[in-house]
Amino acid sequence: MPLTFEDRLDRYAALLVHIGVNLQPGQRLLLSIDLECAPLARRITRHAYAAGAPLVNVIWNDAATTRIRFQQAAPETLATFPAWRADLWRDTAERGDAFLHVTSDDPALLTDIDPDRIDRERRGRQGPLQPFTERMRSNAFAWCRAAAPSAAWAARVFPDLPVDAALARLWNDVFTANRVDAPDPLRAWQDHLADLARRADTLNARRYRAVHFRGPGTDLEVGLADTHLWVGGASPTPSGVLFAGNLPTEEVFTAPHRARVRGTVRATTPLSLSGTVVENIKLRFEDGRIVDARASRGEEALQRALNTDDGARFLGEIALVSTRSPVAATGTLFLDSLYDENVACHLAFGFSFSENFERGRDLSPGDIAALGGNDSLTHVDVMFGSPEVDVDGITDRGAREPLMRGGDWVR
Repeated sequence: MPLTFEDRLDRYAALLVHIGVNLQPGQRLLLSIDLECAPLARRITRHAYAAGAPLVNVIWNDAATTRIRFQQAAPETLATFPAWRADLWRDTAERGDAFLHVTSDDPALLTDIDPDRIDRERRGRQGPLQPFTERMRSNAFAWCRAAAPSAAWAARVFPDLPVDAALARLWNDVFTANRVDAPDPLRAWQDHLADLARRADTLNARRYRAVHFRGPGTDLEVGLADTHLWVGGASPTPSGVLFAGNLPTEEVFTAPHRARVRGTVRATTPLSLSGTVVENIKLRFEDGRIVDARASRGEEALQRALNTDDGARFLGEIALVSTRSPVAATGTLFLDSLYDENVACHLAFGFSFSENFERGRDLSPGDIAALGGNDSLTHVDVMFGSPEVDVDGITDRGAREPLMRGGDWVR
């Protein structure tokens, strides 16, 4: 008997609780989710309490009121971030609660808003949230970023369909990408995460000095940070609880060396950045730094992101992703980096993750910088992989070994 929408929604909620944050008995859950997704929020809450959570704290978000603030608030007030909210996030991290963030954003929500207003709000938010963000980057607690379709998001992805049909199709694609229809979705995800971990282990055993990407518009050599680690699949908290920071996830990723990236890259997927769609991104690197950045649409938003701070023009992540995944099989451009980054190889300018370094949890920001890692307040993924992009690993002796051909793993 085919699964109903409600069946699939419940399976998805269970995945977010048991695979995403892997909620443990006695552990609180902080859930950040859009008002439009209340049915999913209730199912997540039910699964969380069934798993033994003493408290599920739900933070409701609303795109419409967010947009009204950007439109009408006095410019000098946009940097205001509520102290209670900063305290809530900080306390969540310090207690070791689980954090589940479910996005439903309209990719073009803020396209017509003055970029300076967007920048004021972003900078005002980043400072108060930095203690929480730093703990999240070091996996001090279980966290997961996921998505749930909204009518506005679906309308952007499928503009030629009626809204109801677009929403139904986007939900179907989200379920497909997350293996919800597998006979046993939890087991399917456990097996998939284990496979990603094995690929990471293989790359770590090879100890490549660099990886090289070549394809139309792309000729990029990415030197890897000293003591770098490839990571794929689930990540551990300090107590050893495994969680999936992104659902879905198809990537195996590591830390580039901040000063050892050179060449050019052409994005193969548009990027939704601070409510603005950025298209046809082209980047040029010299000695690790992005020295030229262009886009056919949304370039101002791209430049503002690159000017966040000194570290924003350097890479913090490079990821290998097969183009033959359930996400790619949908054939959908999601206009959301959470999904689009799981279709093809990508890079991220901005901060590095401590888990991408040996004994990373014990390293200070200064230690990570000394190993070639990067620090910044931002982290923005740019997708540039495709079946036409080949990837080689480069050994210390300069030998090249094929890693990906035709968009898929060689072995």
